[in-house]
Amino acid sequence: MQDADIIASHRARMFQDMGDVSDDGFEILRSKARLRLKEWLESGDYIGWLATPVDKQETVVGGAGIQLQRILPRPRDASIIGESRQGTIVNVFTERQWRRRGIAGRLVKEIIAWSKNEGLDRLLLHASDDGRSVYEQLGFIAGNETHFAGVS
Repeated sequence: MQDADIIASHRARMFQDMGDVSDDGFEILRSKARLRLKEWLESGDYIGWLATPVDKQETVVGGAGIQLQRILPRPRDASIIGESRQGTIVNVFTERQWRRRGIAGRLVKEIIAWSKNEGLDRLLLHASDDGRSVYEQLGFIAGNETHFAGVS
């Protein structure tokens, strides 16, 4: 599946750009991500968007996706909502020469619109330092999520 190849490469390059993966680890990350993405794209657990220029539709210049998960019932606005779904926005990536043109923002806006249409209960993302201002402008706010680094 060609989309899984593109998205996996974007994912590995995103972490490489942030300094989180070495040149040696790049191919390991890319190939492992490709396997999982292929599975999730086929099952519908991952929905992805790819950006192309109007005049070069065969050239992918960026992408973003959403990983979907079912979540347990929880309180919201003084009522209890039943089992629902949440999405985690992942793999937001723009090719270096296309950055600072609003591509990532447009991709995330598309994901937000899709998520509202699908009735998702929550929408999460993990922002890099470079991307944080883009997400804040779109209405994302820092929350109370913490993580434990000792599990693995």
